Amino acid sequence: MFELILAATARSYFFLRRFMPTAIVIDAINTRRGLKWGVLAMLLAVPYALAVIYCRAQIEAGGASWLNLLVIVCLWNTIKFLVIGPISLLKLMAARVREALARGRMVQTLPADGAESFGQRMRAG
Repeated sequence: MFELILAATARSYFFLRRFMPTAIVIDAINTRRGLKWGVLAMLLAVPYALAVIYCRAQIEAGGASWLNLLVIVCLWNTIKFLVIGPISLLKLMAARVREALARGRMVQTLPADGAESFGQRMRAG
């Protein structure tokens, strides 16, 4: 029984990761090219927050109780998009520091390997 529950959970998780729009956007932001869009993606939290407010108003006015599920989903997406902005900025800073250190190491190792720089070859030439 536990194996069946675990398999169903795993399949639903991977289905949602692959086909749900917010998961696709978050995955795209978490790539190196997408890190710069994290702060802009925080603006996507606004429509979700407005949807939460609208659904709550409908529920309080006597609307269908199934809207509570929609409120939870929209609230979760709002939180996801609000959190991805600062996280992407931190990841972007870390990536740029790593790239700068790699460039610095590359510049230091080239003369140490005995390779002539372009400027040295031009002066000798």
